[in-house]
Amino acid sequence: MTSIAIVIVTYNSAEVLQGCLASLPSEGVDITRVVVVDNNSRDDSVAIALAAADRLPIRSVQTGRNAGYAAAVNAGVATLTDEKYDAIWVMNPDTRLRPDTLRILAEALREPRRGIAVPKILNPNGTLQPSLRRMPTVGRALAEAVVGARAGRMRIGELITDPREYERAHAAVWATGAAMLLSADMVREIGGWDESLLLYSEETEYALRAADNGWSLWFDPGAVVEHIGGDSGTNPKLAALLVVNKVRLFKRRHALPVAGAYYAAVMLGEGVRALQGRRTSRATVAALMHPNRPPTLGD
Repeated sequence: MTSIAIVIVTYNSAEVLQGCLASLPSEGVDITRVVVVDNNSRDDSVAIALAAADRLPIRSVQTGRNAGYAAAVNAGVATLTDEKYDAIWVMNPDTRLRPDTLRILAEALREPRRGIAVPKILNPNGTLQPSLRRMPTVGRALAEAVVGARAGRMRIGELITDPREYERAHAAVWATGAAMLLSADMVREIGGWDESLLLYSEETEYALRAADNGWSLWFDPGAVVEHIGGDSGTNPKLAALLVVNKVRLFKRRHALPVAGAYYAAVMLGEGVRALQGRRTSRATVAALMHPNRPPTLGD
């Protein structure tokens, strides 16, 4: 039986955490530890986590600040040094597992050099929440700049939106970090998450770094997770942070001319939408004009 440690990152998550914890009992795997890492919540997130200790092997870790997703994941993994586990399940507190999800993903990780396994993600109403991505490229950024969300439907953008791609198991480049199973061997080999990418693109960097080291990412639609989702699409600060981190990561991995073209493509798309009155795009353009001063999260 596969042994799995779970890391949940919370930040003012009291409304959703209880449902998340209630969904953890799983079929066919041994959950050895549940680490709830709290990023300085002002609500009852920590108390709710500790209250579940009578039915789950809960451990609470408090970062003392709004440290971001990557730093919190790393803090959670760091507490597992004395634990025995085959894989680590990383999840948002606004996700819910089906009883067989972890077993299906654990089976996927049995293939040699398969380092990350991800589920199909559904919205609370049961509709598909697109979670898979293609490799970031200048061409895909330009396509998204010109035609927007239609780039996904036309298969020329980074986000994979074709429902047919979510009906078959296959390898993918990267996927949302809200719910993913990580091979313990891979984690030991490639190390922790990049804490410089605050809140967004850290899962992209991790999946691409894994691939650089010969580890693949596998999607299995038999494993299903419900994700309530955040407000990056409506919150200007979060929307700007998402795009700025995407550009920063691309710049790290490509030569200056290619990185410059990518920046220009992203700026084009956000600039056009800013002129159309979109608040999130106005904030994003302002942030892109000062790339060395990316948005930060308040406590």
